[in-house]
Amino acid sequence: MKSSLKKAAEDQCELEMTSMIDVVFLLLIFFLCTLKFKTLEGKLAAYLPKDVGVNTSDAEEIEKVEIVVKVVSPGEKLDAYGRGPWDPTKDANGNYKRFSYGAGRKLSYGVGPRKMSDVGDIQTRLTQIYKADSERPATIDSRPGTVYEDVVAVLDATLNAGFTQITFVGSYED
Repeated sequence: MKSSLKKAAEDQCELEMTSMIDVVFLLLIFFLCTLKFKTLEGKLAAYLPKDVGVNTSDAEEIEKVEIVVKVVSPGEKLDAYGRGPWDPTKDANGNYKRFSYGAGRKLSYGVGPRKMSDVGDIQTRLTQIYKADSERPATIDSRPGTVYEDVVAVLDATLNAGFTQITFVGSYED
């Protein structure tokens, strides 16, 4: 009995590498065949500044239609439903209560050098500009004091005029 155990211990244990290599290659082929490459979902057009980067060739400047939104008179702040004056106290979460503006709020709009006081006039002017040159992008510049409602009205007028390339100017620091 001792001799058979001794004999078994002296025999070398060998692993068959051929079958293991076959399995690895089969797994590799399987993963390569089932791999799906991610397609680019959307491409954002970017207008980079000229004279920056490795390409030093002269770039053609793109003339933009600049739309400026300014607050002439902020008007009175009313509660969110417009029923009474706004209460500037904070709610239970520490946030100010919602408000809306009354009829005394006046805005001034500008499309390029022209000044306007109505969103309908903006849309008429932008439609004229778009018919003359449909490739021009538009930039909306909302000055301090404007709210989302003001910007969305101008954005709607710009989209209704036909513009598809619309950018926004960043915020103004105090």
